[in-house]
Amino acid sequence: MKKLPLHIKIIIGLALGIIWAFVSSYLGWNQFTIDWIDPFGKIFIRILKAIAVPLVLLSIISGVSSLTDINRLGKLGLKTISFYLASTILAVGIGLAIVNLVQPGKFVNEDQRVKNRIKYELWVKNNPDVPKPKDGRSFLTDAKFDDKVSSAISDQVMDSLRAAAIQTDSKVSKLSESADETSSKGPLQFFVDMVPENVFGAFGSNSNMLQVIAFALFFGICLAMLPNDKVGGVISFVNGANEVILKMVDITMKAAPFFVFALLSGVIAKMADTPAEVLQIFKGLGSYSVTLLGGLLFMIFVLYPVITSLIIKKLSYKEFFKRMSPAQFLAFSTSSSAATLPVTMECVEENMGVSKKISSFVLPVGATVNMDGTSMYQAVAVVFLAQLHMVDLTLGQQLTIVLTATLASIGSAAVPSAGLVMMIIVLNSVGLNPAWVAIIFPVDRILDMFRTVVNVTGDATVSTLIAKSEGELNVPDDVPANK
Repeated sequence: MKKLPLHIKIIIGLALGIIWAFVSSYLGWNQFTIDWIDPFGKIFIRILKAIAVPLVLLSIISGVSSLTDINRLGKLGLKTISFYLASTILAVGIGLAIVNLVQPGKFVNEDQRVKNRIKYELWVKNNPDVPKPKDGRSFLTDAKFDDKVSSAISDQVMDSLRAAAIQTDSKVSKLSESADETSSKGPLQFFVDMVPENVFGAFGSNSNMLQVIAFALFFGICLAMLPNDKVGGVISFVNGANEVILKMVDITMKAAPFFVFALLSGVIAKMADTPAEVLQIFKGLGSYSVTLLGGLLFMIFVLYPVITSLIIKKLSYKEFFKRMSPAQFLAFSTSSSAATLPVTMECVEENMGVSKKISSFVLPVGATVNMDGTSMYQAVAVVFLAQLHMVDLTLGQQLTIVLTATLASIGSAAVPSAGLVMMIIVLNSVGLNPAWVAIIFPVDRILDMFRTVVNVTGDATVSTLIAKSEGELNVPDDVPANK
């Protein structure tokens, strides 16, 4: 076992975690799993998050302070944002193409879709600020649907009573409040949020990675502008502390297979009490899940590795995965780009050969603003929900989805299921009911794992391509088995 590469050990941990979850649910040991195994998974994520903030801070300061030409930082920043915007728009475009081609919403029973459409029209009628459907159809005034309209009105009354009773505890209600708060911010709020009021608060338990990046950039630029005889000690401390943090990452990753086993066991144990319920989670929204999964896997196994191998000849298709797999498997198990960031940086620097000057800037920015998987998910999910309710979105509305999903992904936190809040904003942008987000709750956690793999792989790909364009890429001949 000691001679096995780290990514193989993580795969074994993932597989054993899934097997244990099914066995424990079958034997009724879920509570034991939650009480005695899942905490180790939580500890793992806490360790990674604790490492992530100082790693980002020290890496950016170290990288920026080593630049002899400050103007180069501005060019690097512009190139980074341009690459990330392009990849996000591409992800949304691929998602829209797939969901329009497969049309997963139409796999649902036609009678149920008609009922959904009637309920949607009733919702529009009761919300005057919402634009009317642009497809020109009206099921409410069609005589052949009178029975279904009466039934839908009765259901709506009951739904309203139930909603009023549980409003304060409703997950949808809380997500809607977060979405309203986010969408009500001004156009320059993104830049306001970048500047911390209290730098120590930005590093605290509710760390704001964007503020950490902004402070680190400012600090690093000032270090680079001052003569070495005045700040040499500070630079030495930063570089030394950065090496310590990297060693912490290395030690933590040696225990990653066990932690991944605990993490995945706990996630599945909390989702369902029996193996049948676990399978039902995937079956209930099968057409949507398969469609989105197809798009995400295309990004992971086709788009990123093919583009990289075409531009960087030494990184073949097989080598790409060999060098990035530890970060990818960890992203799958944690569902957090931020928690995976320390390992992503290690893989990109040591396995892909990207210089610290590039990785220390490009990757933290990517973990904060680049969410290719989340953007594709929003596009596919919104169109699926529209199809499920027999709402035909126009080309203009789908272009609105592209724009809104791209901008929303920039503000999406690098934590599990943050994309749900952003999806409410996207649903509102095209006049759809934000409460529909509850429909995809059952499968969101599992699909979130794949979305995070896309996010992390996209960040690594962009940083590698930027390093190539900047002459800062030195691909090592091979990856040691213990890495």
